[in-house]
Amino acid sequence: MNITMALQFLLLPAGAVTVAWLARWRGWSVPLMLVLAGLVVGLIGSRVPGMPAYELDPEVVLLVFLPPLLYSAALESSYLRLRDFRRPVVMLSVGLVLFTAAVVGLLAHAMIPGLPLAAAFALGAIVAPPDAVAAVAVARRLGLPRKIITILVGESLFNDATALTVYRVAAAAAVGQGVSGMGGFEQLASGVGQFVYAAGGGLVIGLVLAYLFGRLFGLIEDPLITNTISLLIPFVSYLAAEAVHASGVLSVVVVGVFLGHRMNRANYGTRVLSYSMWKVLDFFLEIIVFVLIGLQLPLILQGLSGKDPLRVAAYAAAVFAAVVVARIIWVIPGVWGPRLLFRKIREGEPRPLMSHVAVIGWAGMRGVVSLAAAFALPAGFPERDLVLFLTFTVVIGTLLVQGMSFPWLIRKLGVTSDQEIYRDNLSEAAAQQAAAGAALARLDELTEDGVIETHAEVVDRLRNQAERRAMGAWERLGGGVGPEGEETPSALYRRLRRAMLEAERTVLVRMRDERRIDDEVLRRVTRELDYEEATLARE
Repeated sequence: MNITMALQFLLLPAGAVTVAWLARWRGWSVPLMLVLAGLVVGLIGSRVPGMPAYELDPEVVLLVFLPPLLYSAALESSYLRLRDFRRPVVMLSVGLVLFTAAVVGLLAHAMIPGLPLAAAFALGAIVAPPDAVAAVAVARRLGLPRKIITILVGESLFNDATALTVYRVAAAAAVGQGVSGMGGFEQLASGVGQFVYAAGGGLVIGLVLAYLFGRLFGLIEDPLITNTISLLIPFVSYLAAEAVHASGVLSVVVVGVFLGHRMNRANYGTRVLSYSMWKVLDFFLEIIVFVLIGLQLPLILQGLSGKDPLRVAAYAAAVFAAVVVARIIWVIPGVWGPRLLFRKIREGEPRPLMSHVAVIGWAGMRGVVSLAAAFALPAGFPERDLVLFLTFTVVIGTLLVQGMSFPWLIRKLGVTSDQEIYRDNLSEAAAQQAAAGAALARLDELTEDGVIETHAEVVDRLRNQAERRAMGAWERLGGGVGPEGEETPSALYRRLRRAMLEAERTVLVRMRDERRIDDEVLRRVTRELDYEEATLARE
């Protein structure tokens, strides 16, 4: 690789990071700005001689980008909340995907001349699953209630497994692979069998690997080694399942949810390093993915030469509308139907808020998995270029139309997590107080041998720190302000201590510049100050 090629290779991540920084600085939606930037650069770059073309490689997306992004989202998800909301998650990740694939497939088959039913169903499966990256990025940025976030994230974690399985069966049928001499019923039975095998195989492989990795992490306490191994886990999980034609997506998600649930058993160093590592890796992969989506437009338009633009635009508008309407049609009865049919659900679950139902019904942004599946269609696939364009318009349409209107809808409906935040702070304060009580009791046990008489200052410092942490949690409920509007003791402590830490850093840097201490000493001492300041941010 020469210097010119290397520089062209760096253009994509460098540009994506720049756009993401500007979007975060201005408070704009990072995914939307990246997609728009990709569209603009793609259209302009296609007319500039020598401008590199960044064609989406489906294997790179499915093998390099998708596993770590799914695994990271699964690590941060809550097994207990997913279990609590398993019914809506399953109805969306399985039922809605199948329903959308059927609706889009039947519409496309009836609307597009010469498009076989199997190929139309493949198109439906391609555009059916909302994107995990978009769902997590938008939902958390907008501060949605925890229940909505859990349902949307749970849906996006598991729906790819459903969609990709249906896609493989339909795509194989569309090109005549493995269906020769089979009737409609036999094809349906074969498809159902493949679906059950892929889902069951992915689940079993994920559970086995989760157990093995859990035992391995129990034997290793080195945070650096543990987190290095964790970087390999999503790829091992995905490839292990795909090697036996099971669902690699489901395998990755199962392992991530299991290990995330057990993360509290790891040592603090592993957790601190893991959080930082996955946060940076997620951000980097996400911005590359979103800008790649926008860059695909010139390549897709090249395959449509000779087709009637108005007719193609009508197809795209119809498919986009079908995807959006199918979700709304499915969500409303999906929420209210079980309550009408089962008294146990009516009596055991609170009445759903229509505002929450509306938010879930509108949150259907598609992403790079749909594009990767479309690009992976074989060359002999019927109307491949048209299917690719229809997929692109659905992805762009949902990201722009739904993504840009999503914040307005949430504000209009008044959907916030303010009550949850207050309840979280209240429960945190109670937990901190209980933990501090246990810590003080343990301190009393350890100092019964008379150490308090010879090292009273150490014991007093430990006692004050435990009491201050407990009181700080209660003070946060008032926003760091006392009843008379005065600054609380904990808020005062944090403000003064941060100023002291900054003064310490200034002196240390000056001593390094004066060559009185080495850079290694500066880094080691600064790291200790950073850990203390990170603790202050949570006190």
